[in-house]
Amino acid sequence: MKIACVQMDIAFGEPETNFQRVKNYLEEAAENGAELIVLPEMWNTGYALTQLDELADSNGRTADFLKQFAKEHSVHIVGGSVSTKKEDGFYNTMYVVDRTGAVVSEYDKAHRFGLMDEHIHLEEGQSLGTFELDGETYGGVICYDIRFPEWLRAQALNGAKAIFVPAEWPAARIDHWRILLQARAIENQCFIIAANRIGSDPKNEFGGHSMVIAPWGEVRMDMGQEEGSGYIDIDLSEVDEVRGRIPVFDDRRVPLYKKFEKSH
Repeated sequence: MKIACVQMDIAFGEPETNFQRVKNYLEEAAENGAELIVLPEMWNTGYALTQLDELADSNGRTADFLKQFAKEHSVHIVGGSVSTKKEDGFYNTMYVVDRTGAVVSEYDKAHRFGLMDEHIHLEEGQSLGTFELDGETYGGVICYDIRFPEWLRAQALNGAKAIFVPAEWPAARIDHWRILLQARAIENQCFIIAANRIGSDPKNEFGGHSMVIAPWGEVRMDMGQEEGSGYIDIDLSEVDEVRGRIPVFDDRRVPLYKKFEKSH
């Protein structure tokens, strides 16, 4: 499968500007033969969290936009994430749309990042985030979620052979980004496909380095800090091969772990 990762700057608090930018990137990726396109986190508004009442998607605009494009161009889209307004509050939501225009997953970010005030403005997601495309199982998490290995392990145990990670990861901690992504790939013996933003907002500078990491842990693509789209072909049969070489999932001792498990 040919995948395009979009690494873009995001206009702070300007949904109209961002929708046009994303449309341009989607069109470019489709023209270049991408079968699946991955967008970064919170691409509609950026982290304009204090303005969500006016800016967050409350009418299904994002889902409709992605559905129409996916169907017209026959591509799968992992729609990064956008700020959404639902009945009980605001969420950081990832839409995944298949090439027929059907929404196959709507995942709300499970872990809120306090250093960027998510715990003040956003609600916690409650779904696992696994989904199917073309008969294969995938997973999706958002940015801070990668600091919780048990969460990505849950997706792998539910069949995910690749896990997508849209993000707005700050440049100050970009070394953590690289190491955590590689660790999540190695321990789950799956592909990690991560699309980070670049640029800055009033409080943060973002680090780019959108990456694709193979199940054995090698970095297959690293986009550095340049804006644009990165393209790569992946073969999910590599997952089965690696899991066969070292059967980590078969060797787990769940009763032992539960015996010593303590809440923080």
